[in-house]
Parts: sequence; structure tokens; C-alpha cells
Amino acid sequence: MGQHSRAFVGIDTSKLRNAVAVAEEGRGGDVRYLGEIDTAEAATRKLVVKLAAKYRQLTFCYEAGPTGYGLHRLIGKLGHDCIVAAPSLIPKKPGDRVKTNRRDAVGLAKLLRSGELTAVWVPDERHEAMRDLSRAREAARKDLKGKRQQVSSFMLRLGRHYPGKKTWGPAHMKWLMLQKLEHREQRIVLEELLGAVRQESERVERLEQAIRDAVPEWSLAEVVTAVQAMRGIDLVAAVTVLAEIGDLSRFQTPRELMAYPRSRAIRKLHRRHGQPGRYHQGWQWSGSAYPGRSCLELSVSSTC
Repeated sequence: MGQHSRAFVGIDTSKLRNAVAVAEEGRGGDVRYLGEIDTAEAATRKLVVKLAAKYRQLTFCYEAGPTGYGLHRLIGKLGHDCIVAAPSLIPKKPGDRVKTNRRDAVGLAKLLRSGELTAVWVPDERHEAMRDLSRAREAARKDLKGKRQQVSSFMLRLGRHYPGKKTWGPAHMKWLMLQKLEHREQRIVLEELLGAVRQESERVERLEQAIRDAVPEWSLAEVVTAVQAMRGIDLVAAVTVLAEIGDLSRFQTPRELMAYPRSRAIRKLHRRHGQPGRYHQGWQWSGSAYPGRSCLELSVSSTC
């Protein structure tokens, strides 16, 4: 066993190769860059076994990112601690813009040793699967909105205005299908656009039904039912909120809940320009769209 009995391992993850650095315990502990290893499970196991033979206790860390939580779960199965650090909360020196795999791995190891990293909540595999399903539904709704906007823009350019009040209902769709366009090419365009709208609508419906079917087997099924007691929150909206935020019991106060995503919805009153005395309510949020939208839905329902 080496001079130090504990080591802190920083991993800079990527698609094909992971850069690894080790910082030994103690203020003056040695910091070494070990190089890069393949992202395959076998290579990671080999690294962990090698380090475990030298140090009595190992703590690993890497930044949250597109590589997901597979590495965290693998290291946990091997019996070692691993944290996934929030990238936006990693301390950085002013003006330090040089970014390489080696520097990032060494920096993570040092920050882990000094306790300056903030860990994100890591969902279990079942929860992550529900979140993937919820985000797929959100992506489908975004695509549907885009297809509808294409139809609206096309009809506006042709000077065709729907006389009804509510758009995209059965009456509006019937009106669109009954439109007689002069040119064959434009008729083809309209038919294709309406076909795309129908396909996206069916896709949204399939995903929402899949969410409803999956909820009874989810660990947060009872919480989903409880959240629906809030005005304006249906099953799909409740799943969207909980899939992003996770188990609400880990927050001690509502303030902690709203601060968690960093992209919390902020309600403000803005004075309309040129209209003294009149106000409108605006919603603002920043950061990842999914947590922000989830908190927005929750906040809107709780204030209705």
C-alpha cells in the first residue's frame, strides 16, 4: 500500500476515451495524471481494481453530461463512492479558458479532494427510463408545434384565414382539408403538411398513453396521484414534473425545491411600454428547458 491510504480520482469523460487523474489525500498529496482509458466496462473495471490494490479508500467523480450515469452505477457496483458533479457549479479561475482532457481530469481530482464539488442527484435506472419517456413526449410536442406553425404560415401567405376562434380542433382541421388551392403544387404542399401534423399528433398520443401505462409500476406512482390534487395538473404533467425533479421528499422546504434546477421559474410583473397603469404577468427561466418547464407547470398550478 502506498504512503497515502485514500485517493480521489477525477475522470474527464467523453464518447470514446476517459482521461483519469488521481489526487492523494492530504494538502500536499501527490496529484498524478494516469492517462486515458477506453470507455468500455472492462477498461473501467481494470482501472478500479488497479487503484483499489494501491489505496484503501477510493472516491471517484466526473462531470454530469451526455455520457449519462452508467459510469456512476458501474463504480458503485464495484463498491466505491462516486459523485457526478454539477458542471455549472464547478469553481473556475477568472480568465482560465484553456481546456484539455488532462487539465480537466486533474482539476476534478483536486476539487474532489478539497470538497469543492457539488454533486447532482443521480436517478435509478427505472426513474431515468421514465424521464426519457417524458422527454420524448416533450420533443414530440415541440415537433407538433413546429408542423402546425408551418401550416399556419403557409395559409397566411396564401391569404386564407380561419373564421373560427379555436384552432387545431376538429373544425379547424376540417376547414384546412376543404381548402381548394389553385395550383397543384400548393395542394401537394398542403396535403404533406397536414399529413405531418397528423403523424406528430398520433406520436404525441402514443407517448402519452405509454406514460399512463407505465405510471402504476413507477416508484413515484403515489406521488403522481398526490400532485394531481393541485389545480391544473393532470397525470402527464405530474409525471413531467416528477421525472425531472425526482423524489420530492429529499427537499426540506419549498424554497429548496424551487432552487434545485437552477432554472426555477421566476414570476415578475412587467409594466407594458406605452400603457401606464397596466401590467401583465411574464414568466422567465434559464438553464435546461426541462426542469424550468416542470417548475413552471408546478408554479402555475399552485397559484391558479
